[in-house]
Amino acid sequence: MNKRFIVLAALVACVFSSNAKVKLPNLVSDGMVIQHSSDVRLWGWDKPGKKVTVTTSWSADKTVVTTGKDGRWIATVKSPAASFDPLSISFDDGELTTISNVLAGEVWVCAGQSNMEMPVKGFGQCPVVDYNKEILNAADGIRSAKIPSRMSTRPLNDAETSWRISSPETIAEFSATGYFFARTIREALNIPVGLIEANKGGSRVESWLDEDNLKKYTKEDLDSATMKDRFQWDFHYPLLWHNATFNPILNYTVKGIIYYQGCSNVGDPAGQYTDRLKLLVEQWRRDFKEGDIPFYFVQIAPYVYGDGIEGTSGAKLREQQFNATKVIPNSGMVCTNDLVYPYEKGQIHPAQKQQVGERLAYLALNKTYGMKSLVAESMSYKDMIIQDGKAYLSFDNMADGYSRWEDIEGFEIAGADKVFHKATAVKFWAPSNDPRNERIEVSSPEVTAPVAVRYCFKNFQIGNLKNQGGLPLIPFRTDNWD
Repeated sequence: MNKRFIVLAALVACVFSSNAKVKLPNLVSDGMVIQHSSDVRLWGWDKPGKKVTVTTSWSADKTVVTTGKDGRWIATVKSPAASFDPLSISFDDGELTTISNVLAGEVWVCAGQSNMEMPVKGFGQCPVVDYNKEILNAADGIRSAKIPSRMSTRPLNDAETSWRISSPETIAEFSATGYFFARTIREALNIPVGLIEANKGGSRVESWLDEDNLKKYTKEDLDSATMKDRFQWDFHYPLLWHNATFNPILNYTVKGIIYYQGCSNVGDPAGQYTDRLKLLVEQWRRDFKEGDIPFYFVQIAPYVYGDGIEGTSGAKLREQQFNATKVIPNSGMVCTNDLVYPYEKGQIHPAQKQQVGERLAYLALNKTYGMKSLVAESMSYKDMIIQDGKAYLSFDNMADGYSRWEDIEGFEIAGADKVFHKATAVKFWAPSNDPRNERIEVSSPEVTAPVAVRYCFKNFQIGNLKNQGGLPLIPFRTDNWD
């Protein structure tokens, strides 16, 4: 027989054999965490028209699907209750493929930019507080899959990743915010937690919008060559990060999304970031096909942006983030005004990531898992009464009280001249029938006829007023002056 024919025949046989065997995405692999007590989607590729039978170690049921013309298939199986008992899933198209050491638990997506990406070990010159203690006390029952940060001009369906099992040897590489969120959930509910980390440092909210939304609701130029001329850094590109970093996870069945992003959108026009974050959440909820899944996000921390320490560009983005909580259903925001050190004015990656993750978990435990006794939401400005040269402010989400009555820092007050002066703020005691009862009194000898009050409404200003649950007052302004 002709040697060339033999070689060709062998190649054809290899191709046929490889095509005949089920191919799974890297997320559907050994060590994965599946969403418990749910209809879980499993998917992959095979020869067109091929039947694939899916069986599980926890059920006698079989699910049979047939691949489409493009070779794709997707199956849905009923997952068991949460447990630390290892499970397995098999896929059979005539040749058996089995994944093992699967756990049923809670699955959350960790999305956003570098403060979500920042690992437990920190970045160069950007440490995480108590790193050594965290390694020594690594929690078990947490698993994470990191999606490589990549760009593509077309949506990709797979990404090079694998599931990492938490231990002192592995958690250094986990998202710090994600890990501390998962650890709190795991401790509170005593069930496994899986994290899918799909994020990119420096990315804008537009980086995660899909092509249809960008074309319909923005004026972003989606030509990749034009992007190079417009943006100094590729992490600001729209669309491309969605295509390669987020699109590969959209078939996965998840419980919810935690999100930490916003620094790269500082300077956006009023209302634009709020609208686009809302649009992004709607897009993700549509694509995950799980309804209005929880969306909990982090307000950007104090930092000296280009307009200086006294500037307000960062404060205005924080204001847009807070406004997003009013228009995005089943959402919540973590305030981080108190989670920077005074020496971190120029540090875009604050070191106190434990509290960020824990506060995200408090939101989830209270709003998603029903632990209503937890104080999960920060105080926010409600209204103001001006009387006798002083301003009296009330707040939502006080949790029955303030953290302090005096030595309160962060308030400023202004008159009609719109010049703000540092203010004295104290807890105001009044009879129960006085409309000023249960308010904070704000005043300054330099402002005899107050008009407006601000609290930490600067790029970098740390306040110290919190509610009785220890969660900080969200920075605000009562005016709309630019």
